[in-house]
Amino acid sequence: MKERALNAWHVLRSLTSRDVKGQYKRTLLGRLWSLISPLAQIAIYGLVFGLLFKADPAVGINSGIDTYGLWLGVGIIVWNFINSGIRDAMTSYLQFSGLLKKVHLPRWTLPLSKVLSRTITFLSELAVLALVCGIFGGIEVLLRIVMLAPLVVLTGIFVYGVGLTLGIALVYFRDIEHFWSIFTQAWFYGSGVMFPLSTVAAAQESLDESGATFLGMQVPLLAVFQANPAFEIMTAFRRVLYDFAWPDMQSILTITAWSVGTLVVGILTYRRLQGRIVEEL
Repeated sequence: MKERALNAWHVLRSLTSRDVKGQYKRTLLGRLWSLISPLAQIAIYGLVFGLLFKADPAVGINSGIDTYGLWLGVGIIVWNFINSGIRDAMTSYLQFSGLLKKVHLPRWTLPLSKVLSRTITFLSELAVLALVCGIFGGIEVLLRIVMLAPLVVLTGIFVYGVGLTLGIALVYFRDIEHFWSIFTQAWFYGSGVMFPLSTVAAAQESLDESGATFLGMQVPLLAVFQANPAFEIMTAFRRVLYDFAWPDMQSILTITAWSVGTLVVGILTYRRLQGRIVEEL
């Protein structure tokens, strides 16, 4: 048992290291792209939603920060981790199909290595963002930054749980990759990446006043928005990095429930279907 665990750890470490080194291989700027890409997104969405649509998040609770770009930056970086982590984990079995057919290895390590490599990039981006927020809001960010550790772990578990489930399912049903691509477009806009909850609340109020219904029921726009796990995760990160405050306990419990729930579903799906992965590839 111990030997198998050590072997699994060695495989996981090797796959993760390989993925980290290969992310920006043969590019002139290398890992700088991990910062350039989100900066470009922040600039584009900041222009569209900050200037044209006048998105206006509240001033940071303890930080006093009143900069839409920083508020948006937290959302962009967290969303990129969630989205890219799930996508890479989901396609890992197809990507490593040749390796799986030749070498016997713990199959759960493939999607996990993808999530871990994305986590390393995520941590470097968070470090830069925390530095910038500290410059704008003061050194008090250091009093809360320790909370990033459990948030990163919980988010990583959530990403792995979803990615593992979808990765196994994708081996059997290839259409899932296309359905997921469509779903993530809607998920992105429904996660509060670019506009605050007050904007959704105002939209909900307008819907209620107009008497708009869907299938004979009141449109629960605000309730659906708040039930989104990505929104809850982003809110927690923004509390730390933008507000310099502790996340609400209810938020932590909700994120924990989503993380544990998706991981359990992923493990059960893996145990039930992983035996025929090679045959189905």
